[in-house]
Amino acid sequence: MSTSATVPDDVEALGRAFASGDEAAVGEAYRRWSTLVHTVALRSLGNASEAEDVTQQVFVEAWRGRARFDADRARLPAWLLGITKHAVADAHERRTRDRRLREQPQVVPDPDRVPVVTLDERVVERVVVADALDDLGDPQRTILRLAFYDDLTHDQIAARMGLPLGTVKSHVRRSLARLRTRWEVDGAVR
Repeated sequence: MSTSATVPDDVEALGRAFASGDEAAVGEAYRRWSTLVHTVALRSLGNASEAEDVTQQVFVEAWRGRARFDADRARLPAWLLGITKHAVADAHERRTRDRRLREQPQVVPDPDRVPVVTLDERVVERVVVADALDDLGDPQRTILRLAFYDDLTHDQIAARMGLPLGTVKSHVRRSLARLRTRWEVDGAVR
């Protein structure tokens, strides 16, 4: 990764600098187009906190996937809006899934019928949890590990990771819903 002292004014040159890993280019891209990304997300989602999360997610995903960006085939702002479109769609999907989960009747188990978990079953459950966490990707994986393995509060996680508190809470809520959905589909939840 290189850091350039001057950031190109030209959109095409900025796109090439971004794709090559120039850290100043990602800062300039954020400065120029984060408001656009946020506005698109806010108009679709109608929630400022979710729009902030989507905006952050778009630029993180763009930076991580910069090798897929071809400055000769697309302009950087158009590519960012494409990522935004997918991130907003994912946010709507999470909302729908979360709403379905909230609407499901909660069954209280009969204490006389709760199965006793053996040591072998606990080991298998730990492996399943570790595997599911690995599938989440960052920052969700790191946030859940800090919350459940290191027993940190949301405030402590936000401070440690340099993220807004609302973002940490959103990641925890969405990640837990995603894990629950996965385990229900896989049959791992009793």
